[in-house]
Amino acid sequence: MGTSAMSTPRSSIAASAMLLLATGALAETPDLGRPATPEEIALWDISIEPDGAGLPPGNGTPQQGEAVYAAKCLPCHGDKGAGKPNDQLVGGLGTLTGDQPAVKTVGSFWPYATTLFDYTRRAMPFNAPKSLSDDEVYAVCAYILRLNGIVEEGAVMNAQTLPKAQMPNHDGFTPFSRQK
Repeated sequence: MGTSAMSTPRSSIAASAMLLLATGALAETPDLGRPATPEEIALWDISIEPDGAGLPPGNGTPQQGEAVYAAKCLPCHGDKGAGKPNDQLVGGLGTLTGDQPAVKTVGSFWPYATTLFDYTRRAMPFNAPKSLSDDEVYAVCAYILRLNGIVEEGAVMNAQTLPKAQMPNHDGFTPFSRQK
């Protein structure tokens, strides 16, 4: 039984690609798109390190975060972070070492408060990622950390205070260096 273009074995495709490379037929680029500008790269180069490196200016309190949460987070994460239909954000403290199955929440599992900022700013709300201002993200983080008992009611989260928030599972991970 012969092979059609739709069922060409991978080895034949690889051999064809090697032939094209050897003859220089693929030496030119397909001229698709364009290089990203530094401004475009900066829009996505927003990673926050565990020590807070990369945190932007801004601030927020649990009270401010409660209002943002009610407007933009409650439909997915439920009242006070209880979950449903999406992930539970609050509670689960002590379940990682107990006899009961673990409940992985921001408060019980995440080792760094800065991860909460990074993830929230990058991916939330689900229907409009990257739409929250930095002040709104700090405020939502303050609110979620307050609900988990990690910061006080009057706490102000910013680039200096957020990395200092002591997460209950901070020591629950083994550091891994990616350097060779």
